Amino acid sequence: MQLLVTIDHRFDRTPDGSIWTPTNHSYSFWTRYLSVFERVKVAARVREVRTPPPRGHRADGERVTFDPVPYYLGPLQYISKAMAVHRAVRSSLTVEDAVIMRVGSQLANCLEPALIASGHPFGLEVVGDPFDMFSSGCVKHPLRRFFQWWFPRRLRSQCAAAAGVAYVTEHTLQKFYPCGQYKIGMSDVELDGAAIRSGRNAFATSYSSVELTEKDTLGNPRSNAIGRCRVKLITVATLAQPYKGVDVLIRSVHLCRSRGFDVVLNIVGDGKCRGRLQALTGSLHLDAYVTFLGNVPSGDAVRGLLDASDVFVLASRGGEGLPRVLIEAMARGLPCIATCVGGIPELLQPEDMAPSGNIAAFAQKIMDVVSSQERMLRMSARNLRRSQDFRGDLLEARRRAFYSHIRQVTAEWLTQRSA
Repeated sequence: MQLLVTIDHRFDRTPDGSIWTPTNHSYSFWTRYLSVFERVKVAARVREVRTPPPRGHRADGERVTFDPVPYYLGPLQYISKAMAVHRAVRSSLTVEDAVIMRVGSQLANCLEPALIASGHPFGLEVVGDPFDMFSSGCVKHPLRRFFQWWFPRRLRSQCAAAAGVAYVTEHTLQKFYPCGQYKIGMSDVELDGAAIRSGRNAFATSYSSVELTEKDTLGNPRSNAIGRCRVKLITVATLAQPYKGVDVLIRSVHLCRSRGFDVVLNIVGDGKCRGRLQALTGSLHLDAYVTFLGNVPSGDAVRGLLDASDVFVLASRGGEGLPRVLIEAMARGLPCIATCVGGIPELLQPEDMAPSGNIAAFAQKIMDVVSSQERMLRMSARNLRRSQDFRGDLLEARRRAFYSHIRQVTAEWLTQRSA
């Protein structure tokens, strides 16, 4: 059986037909679906380019293909291409496909009506909260308030109608976007036969997109990185939108330095906001202390940068499910400071978080942490322990059960349809 996956991530296509991603969702990501399905077809925005992105990764490969959707950025470009986007998304679906949509997603919003109209079953992987994504600090658009009402409403409706829902959080997203039918425990991997017989043939589970291996995880807390005079902060974030709060980090560094703390910041990531952030850095006379590294290949390159740092910082204003980069930093034994948005409170202790958008509070948190060697060591040990919950062998069972369920209900629907 072939699986159709919709995703809002953006990809590039070179003249030879190869599909590339500048960051994550490379070919290895899609192979996890091949544990249950024979083929994977991805419906996503694809931009035509002459050469692969710098440090990019190949996304297509054996048994993984892409159905390109017209490329757009933001609501205005979407409006101008809306009809073409709808046609492309719907034409990617065939009757025999199993369907999993990664949401919240406008592409899922395009496909869902056709699925509902035909009774075609589908699964959802809920990876973020659209309510947070369209909060005032994340998006500046005259229709922001409408988007913040409309998109969560659509996601709740999709979760209620889905044959199964997998969440990246253990309980945060589930509270606001519940699976409307049958639920099993978050650690369970077996379906309840009585629930299936009674017609409530849906279940919910949770698993992160992160799949840690032994190579990803340090064995011991990072005592060797504590006690340096200069403290190296690092963040890994897209600069395509302001919701990652990188401006808050830059201003926090400025405040820390004004109070005598020798902190520097490395920013891994790229996007259209980079120019404004570099201008902000210059206006605060921080050019010698804030470094923009651009996109860096995942894997050894990112691990090397994390290992050379002292504290990981993430100042997201919203839109987070369970941030992949935060889990990866925890697995390297880094003390981590983040904002208390999305699923982050499932990962960090309250004393390691600050309110979103609050520069003074975030700066104070940095100063408090780097002032205490004992606290940094304690945070490192705690983060290492928590990261063990994201080992690949633990998550694979949940993913396989979810994929198998979607395959089963699709096969049953096809049988009934042909009867």
